[in-house]
Amino acid sequence: MTTIEHWIGGGATAGAATRRGAVYNPATGQRQHEVVLATAGDVAAAVSAAKAAFATWSQASLSARTKIMFNFRELVNANVGRLAELVSDEHGKVLSDAAGEVQRGLEVVEFACGIPQLLKGDYSDQASTGVDVFSFREPLGVCAGITPFNFPVMVPMWMYPVAIACGNTFVLKPSERDPSASNYIADLWRRAGLPDGVFNVVHGDRVAVDALLEHPDVAAVSFVGSTPIARYLHGKASAAGKRVQALGGAKNHAIILPDADLEYAANHLTAAAFGSAGERCMAISAAVAVGAAGDPLTDILTRKANEIVVGSGRDPKSEMGPVVTAEARDRIEGLIGTGERQGAKVLVDGRGHKVPGFEDGFFVGPTVIDQVQSSMDVYTEEIFGPVLSVVRGDSVEAAIDLINANPYGNGTAIFTNSGEAARRFQRGVRVGMIGINVPIPVPMAYYSFGGWKDSLFGDRHIHGPEGVSFYTRGKVVTSRWPHVESAHGASMHFPTAS
Repeated sequence: MTTIEHWIGGGATAGAATRRGAVYNPATGQRQHEVVLATAGDVAAAVSAAKAAFATWSQASLSARTKIMFNFRELVNANVGRLAELVSDEHGKVLSDAAGEVQRGLEVVEFACGIPQLLKGDYSDQASTGVDVFSFREPLGVCAGITPFNFPVMVPMWMYPVAIACGNTFVLKPSERDPSASNYIADLWRRAGLPDGVFNVVHGDRVAVDALLEHPDVAAVSFVGSTPIARYLHGKASAAGKRVQALGGAKNHAIILPDADLEYAANHLTAAAFGSAGERCMAISAAVAVGAAGDPLTDILTRKANEIVVGSGRDPKSEMGPVVTAEARDRIEGLIGTGERQGAKVLVDGRGHKVPGFEDGFFVGPTVIDQVQSSMDVYTEEIFGPVLSVVRGDSVEAAIDLINANPYGNGTAIFTNSGEAARRFQRGVRVGMIGINVPIPVPMAYYSFGGWKDSLFGDRHIHGPEGVSFYTRGKVVTSRWPHVESAHGASMHFPTAS
């Protein structure tokens, strides 16, 4: 059994930790690796390496940084297949989905390759007589990323390409459930020519997280995960004087109006609810069927859910793989049962799903539950599994009110052929990312990703323009170069532009 180590200062190291965590293959249910779990001392070593590297990396020219970013982009692109295999083996998602995750992460790398344009400042000539004013942005220092299991390549890529391109150094603490991809990425950075210490990986649990939040040399922390942890992390890191962006949980709704193409809507709802086994913060977990759309929509959803091929992520015929752990499987199945006991109607039941040859895998089949009420646990909880709840609504206004009453505000969608209804929806919902006939409205990398309400703690969204703002701080310089022969004593009056 192989041991997955940290990556600190340009190479792999076991550090001082004696604790180990198990890494499973979710399709087989078997333990395949162990991962070292960092001590506070291991985190300190990674931060120290990053701090030392910052002294020179922050002074590297934009052209030097850009060259390395392009090298890294080419290496990731050449190794999409291998990264997808690592993700599939430790997360469980099918290879095509894993490869798509890598490609979406690459979009942020490509955005960061434009850093010379993104960091251009402003200049005002002759703001006052003989006085010029200009601004520019500087890196913060050592930045940290704490990322979840569901996208072990893409979510970290929302963070470190922008941070590093801006001149910062980075310490990544990925999920201990699927850690291998992060070490593979670290080696690609090395091959791209990134100086040692600029990118580091520490594996671990809460011990490592708290050490990053408390370390005085960590200037900024980015996080994606559950809302309780996001709230905790934001409070603790903010109290320590750090800049924080903490993305939390979600309960994403899709409204389906009677005028929508229901076959089209059901196709996309099926993909949005069951892709990646529902383990997406942007997955649609609640379909709000308005008026006459209800019964025909559930009929189509039932048919499509039953057609999904569930199997090992490595099987090219599989459309949906297992969930990440046995504990996740048991929790999801428990919520399905609770929903049934509370009065919801299970139309497609994924509990106890078995895949021939993979009987010990952590599988939950696609599940469709109708007649869900907003008071039921299956609605209020973030299930993070392949479960689609159907809620009945009377009108667009009622659906908007339902969404706005929910504590989360990550993503939402509407399916309709009415431009008026779509416009009313997009202006009325208090949600950060909205899709119109698009079920998973994840923005392109040159926009920023983030929700509202309990889906985001902090004032800046991730990647895109807000990502550049998060990983830099501005300076404004006011300068005067007077002719020596005309120089005279300073005035005691308040300075004005004259």
